[in-house]
Amino acid sequence: MDHLEHLDRQLIDELAQVARETVRDELRRQTRKQRRRATLYAASGAAALYAGAALALTVGLVLAIGLPGWAAALITAALLGVAAHLLRTAARPHGSGTGTGYGAGHGLTASGHAPAAQANGTGVPYPPMPSVAPDAEPRRDDAGAGDPHRRA
Repeated sequence: MDHLEHLDRQLIDELAQVARETVRDELRRQTRKQRRRATLYAASGAAALYAGAALALTVGLVLAIGLPGWAAALITAALLGVAAHLLRTAARPHGSGTGTGYGAGHGLTASGHAPAAQANGTGVPYPPMPSVAPDAEPRRDDAGAGDPHRRA
């Protein structure tokens, strides 16, 4: 009988080892694939950044044909600022016209308004105070009074 328990334990250990190796191999494969994808996205972003810089330079040089260099650079910067603002506006979820740039989940209620503040002088909302102070002494249960692992 003792021999069977030893075999059972050995079989369980072997199965656990095989399961661990299988999961580890699968995680390695998925991680490798995700790492490659992330590297490609990063390279794509870098290339897009340089392409945008080259386009901005081109716009500035075209404007510099008929304008002084500083005016061409200023107009190019203004165009890039307008493009950035339009892209940021397009990225915002619709219906959050609070003017703060934050929607629900950023200190505002679901309706887009700031939560009501308590009259504490700071304007910062805080939870209500209990009307009665909590017990100063911990409760003692008769069953666990001598238990050394019980928190006081």
